[in-house]
Amino acid sequence: MWLLNVLVFVLARIFTLLFRLIKIIVTPLVYLVVWLTGDFFQKFDERHRIKEDFYIIPYFLKSVFLYAWSVKKHKFQTWYIFTKQVDNNPDGLSIRYTRPVKGKQGEYELESYTYKQTYEIVLRMSYILRNTYNVSPGDYIAIDCTNKPLFLFLWYSAWNIGAVPAFLNCNSVGEPLVHSLRISNISQVFIDPDAATPILNSEELIKNSLPNVRLNYLDEDSLLDIINDPMSPVFLQTEDIRSPATAKDYEPSMLIYTSGTTGLPKSAIMSWRKCAVGTQLFGYVFHMNTESIVFTAMPLFHSTAALLGVCAVLSQGGCIAISPKFSASNFWKQAYITEATHVQYVGEICRYLLHTPISEYEKLHNAKVAFGNGLRPDIWQQFRLRFNIDVIGEFYAATEAPFATTNYQCGTFGIGACRNYGTVIQWFLSFQQVLVKMDPEDDSVVYRNKKGYCEEPAVNEPGEMMMRIFFPRKPETSFQGYLGNERETKSKVVRNVFRNGDAWYRCGDLLKADEFGMWYFLDRMGDTFRWKSENVSTTEVEDQVSCSNESMITQVVVVGIKVPGYEGRAGFAIIKLNNQIENIPDHEIINLLNAMVYHLNKSLPKYAMPLFVKFVNEITMTDNHKIPKKLYRDQKLPSGVDGLDQIYWLKNYKEYTLLTDSDWEDIKNQTVKL
Repeated sequence: MWLLNVLVFVLARIFTLLFRLIKIIVTPLVYLVVWLTGDFFQKFDERHRIKEDFYIIPYFLKSVFLYAWSVKKHKFQTWYIFTKQVDNNPDGLSIRYTRPVKGKQGEYELESYTYKQTYEIVLRMSYILRNTYNVSPGDYIAIDCTNKPLFLFLWYSAWNIGAVPAFLNCNSVGEPLVHSLRISNISQVFIDPDAATPILNSEELIKNSLPNVRLNYLDEDSLLDIINDPMSPVFLQTEDIRSPATAKDYEPSMLIYTSGTTGLPKSAIMSWRKCAVGTQLFGYVFHMNTESIVFTAMPLFHSTAALLGVCAVLSQGGCIAISPKFSASNFWKQAYITEATHVQYVGEICRYLLHTPISEYEKLHNAKVAFGNGLRPDIWQQFRLRFNIDVIGEFYAATEAPFATTNYQCGTFGIGACRNYGTVIQWFLSFQQVLVKMDPEDDSVVYRNKKGYCEEPAVNEPGEMMMRIFFPRKPETSFQGYLGNERETKSKVVRNVFRNGDAWYRCGDLLKADEFGMWYFLDRMGDTFRWKSENVSTTEVEDQVSCSNESMITQVVVVGIKVPGYEGRAGFAIIKLNNQIENIPDHEIINLLNAMVYHLNKSLPKYAMPLFVKFVNEITMTDNHKIPKKLYRDQKLPSGVDGLDQIYWLKNYKEYTLLTDSDWEDIKNQTVKL
């Protein structure tokens, strides 16, 4: 075995040196061609992205080779990528955090940790988890934590021990919270003091429903004193326990929760393959390296920050800079303080930033790459020019999806796209990713021709994105789905798409392709929509609206509707009462709505609250007793197509009032905020 290890090491070195040699030879030739051909090559490269393909392909081949070898050795866990960086770059920065200064709003104290310091802290935290809380290999433990270094210390300590961390949404309360713990087989929850309120409010329900789940309320200050003390004991798990020979790389590295169509969260499995080689490739495509500092204000319990922020940059030996929470007025100040080279966004954030007053920090920062998803074409260049950003890195990814698509966009070509590679990589990906034509009568159902097979849509026509499952008889090797939810997992796999026996993962989103092969995100499908950077389950909201007054409310439909100037869709509830709406006095309607607000504030996070409400006498149904939600998603505000609809809106998230033309103008002009 030792001889084989040496051989692989030598081959890897030869592989690396070979591509370095090719670059040394080819790079001058490329510059010579550019000089001789002038604008022609520039335009040709802009269209076919030859230089970017040449940048990505060698690294891809090398990474896949080394990852395959790590699987062979049963050391594919992301822990070893981290410890490799500790060995190679012990004094390099790994974590930065802008800790708010108490009593001084908008002021921050910068905390920094090197790879060596982080590693030692994780070993001390591991000792506490192992010996004080008896966390064992194979345990599923929940981390309920706000954005701070403590989150990463708990996370990597679980990996060291061999446990599987589950990242709870720290806004989750009540039955959704209990459901999250139940489906994931959680044995213990580790609770940050700043995230404790929802747990405390749900503690009785948790104890009654899951009496064996241990709730650990952490004392952050004393815990930090211990893990920062060099004299504190450490624990390093043995490799044969952390990485047993029976382990598979498609097994869970962590669990991240996403909205479910039943109204309750689903625990999406983040495989080791996705967490290791997937995030390595992502980080490299977005030009992260040992000098990179990625600033994120996204919640760490989401895959955007956890996988595509933390794992991506740490895999390249760079630093993750964490904001405690998003602040539009202090975003660029924190980017400046942390010396960020990259900043993460979602589309909503970009609009918020563009609506802030000009700040000195928006030009003083060092960030040259802004990457994320949901940046709309209408503000793409405006965002770039105002904030002095060279590159927009737009990507498409779903929490449970096996792969992501990317667009490392410079200049003017490719604005708005979420998939944009060179011609060679585009051809390669065509075997793995595809858009499928939708039924013209129902855009939630794929179209099948007379032979029973799907078809690709025409250029600029919408289609659902699908990803190939390479082993249809064992789909879990490509798509792991959701822990404890076999039905939802199977619903994401569609078979016999282009030929008998094939299998593909359904992303559940509509995209389109242009004549250059670039892909653009259009909209979400099904019973979820996105608002305030969060996925909202319409079923969950419908259930809670119904529960707010079961004696009067007989039927509810919730959809997301477009609001000018806002990314995503705002919640819109259509309610049928037990009496004709014209027979109910206005004051009773207002009383019902305000009682509903009181109930929803206790049962739903703020982002899931329906911002608009309409009462109807009948809710339209199809012949097969389904509700055509598309009909309601096209609602025209403020008062319908004929101007006769009475629609109420959630003013200041405190009370529902009738939506007037004046209110609607204020919303569109963002004089009032939704």
